[in-house]
Amino acid sequence: MATKDEVFSKVQAALVDALGVDEEEVAPEARLVGDLGAESIDFLDIVFRLEKAFDIKIPRGELFPEDILTNAEFVQNGKLTPDGLKKLKERMPFADLTSFSANPAVQDFGNLLTVQDMCRYVESKVD
Repeated sequence: MATKDEVFSKVQAALVDALGVDEEEVAPEARLVGDLGAESIDFLDIVFRLEKAFDIKIPRGELFPEDILTNAEFVQNGKLTPDGLKKLKERMPFADLTSFSANPAVQDFGNLLTVQDMCRYVESKVD
C-alpha cells in the first residue's frame, strides 16, 4: 500500500512526463487543463503512465468520463442535466464537483480536475 506522499510523487512524475511541465507546477491544487495545459490527447498518455507507475488498470471513461459529457441523454444546451450530474458524481467520487454542480457547463469540465483529484483516484485503486 502506497502512502499519500508516494502516490503524489508518482502522479506528479507522470504529469511532468506527459505534459512537459516543471515539477513545482504540479501542486495538489493545480488544475490539469487550466493550470497544466492538458489537452484531450494528453489524457490517454496520463492514463497509460498512471497504469504503469502503479500497476493498475484504469477502465476507459472512468477517470475522464467523456461518454457522459458527450451523451445527448445527459447534456442539454451545453450543460449536464440533473441525471447527468448524478451519473458524473457516481463515476467520479474522488473529484470535488461542488462548484461544477452550480453551473455544470460541459465546456468547463476540463478545468475541474486537479492533481489532488488524480491522487485520490489512484489511492482508491491501490488500496
